[in-house]
Amino acid sequence: MTRARNLPLLLAATFAVFSDYAPLLSVVPLWSATGGSSGVGAGAATGVTMGAGILVQLCMGRLVPALGLRRLLVTGSLLLSLPTAAYLLSPALGWVLAVSAVRGAGFGMAAVAGSALAAELAPPGRRAAVVGWYGAAAGLPQVVCLPLGVWCAQTFGFPVVFLGATVLGGLAVPLAWALVVPAAVPADGPAAVEPSGVEPAAVAASGPAPTAPPHPPAGGFAPLVGLLALLAASAAAVGGVTSFVAFALPAPGAAAVVLFALSAAMILGRLAAGGLADRFGEGRTLVPAVIAAALGTGGIAAAVLLTAAATVPAALAAAVCGAGFGALQNETLVLVFARTGPARRGMASTAWNMAYDVGTGAGSLLVGVASRLVGVGGAFLLSAVAVAAVLPAARARPGRPRSGRVPPGESRPGSSRPGSSRPGSSRPGPARPGPSQPGQADAGTGTRRRT
Repeated sequence: MTRARNLPLLLAATFAVFSDYAPLLSVVPLWSATGGSSGVGAGAATGVTMGAGILVQLCMGRLVPALGLRRLLVTGSLLLSLPTAAYLLSPALGWVLAVSAVRGAGFGMAAVAGSALAAELAPPGRRAAVVGWYGAAAGLPQVVCLPLGVWCAQTFGFPVVFLGATVLGGLAVPLAWALVVPAAVPADGPAAVEPSGVEPAAVAASGPAPTAPPHPPAGGFAPLVGLLALLAASAAAVGGVTSFVAFALPAPGAAAVVLFALSAAMILGRLAAGGLADRFGEGRTLVPAVIAAALGTGGIAAAVLLTAAATVPAALAAAVCGAGFGALQNETLVLVFARTGPARRGMASTAWNMAYDVGTGAGSLLVGVASRLVGVGGAFLLSAVAVAAVLPAARARPGRPRSGRVPPGESRPGSSRPGSSRPGSSRPGPARPGPSQPGQADAGTGTRRRT
């Protein structure tokens, strides 16, 4: 009953948070421009928002143990939503950047806490699907609110957008506060639940045992570098497309159609990847997802470079790119959680979100620089090449031993394992079944259970 109650609350809170965040990505630069800011100054608002979020995420190692995931989500929602209405006090660049910095810090907290809670609250065997639903709750406001925010600002005025976003974002606070996070599962009994929210230490240690890898990756987060590189490279391509497609397709409504196709396909990609991962095992769609993201980005570039009426082909290519990127988001997040274990979900979520934010920001910057040299279409093509270049990282997935290889600390069926009885051992171990016994292959080879 606790999970059945928590998941809708988390998804609703996530939708509320991103309903405040998404529309202002386009509206705040417009508001700053009304105060006389140049194009670079107006665009700096988004950069400051993302930069503040990244800086806060660097502090998550202390914030997660101090506050816990539920309180972190509440605090982040407050810092994101309450200052939104303050934009109305002045369109001056300094004030806009100051408000954006506070909101960015709040968004960084909420994004990390939300994605970690999605894994924390998922029923056994359903983590990938729940992460997919979390991605859909985060992505739907970008499909609806991003174009709607600009239209409302131009039709009804900026106060409607800022006040509406404040209300929507504020709804996340009571929803997040109502979450009941299960405490760590004791060895001799069921999990305890605190109605007011579990203490931070319990949050860090909680999680269903079957999802934890039997051997945490050595070297901290070093085994995650490949996954995070995949995410960052793909996020850079999508970030560049999102920022510059309006320059590449200046026809009225063309950019909106392409962005809608991109965002809607992202949601479908995340949901599909979650369902497939729960049924067939995590990581199975990672390679196809990277290929789709690269081909889709390349298709957008080709549409811009080769086609006069590029809206339809660019939208189709954007749908392919979005589906691939959505699946890649889900797969990388699930794999990051699986490889770090329940005790490090907060830090794993931080690493994933930072890779996403850094990639998005760097992609926008680099596409802008490259467009001066090779044009926007050429810059998109370079982005597609960069995504394709990290494909080997999707094929070599650490933590899943290839045929004939056994991870450190494990042994083949029938061989001696740490703690087993053997000559010279200082402590007796349990009797070890022979290699022909059923089930020994799973225990000895280190094959990971599907979540």
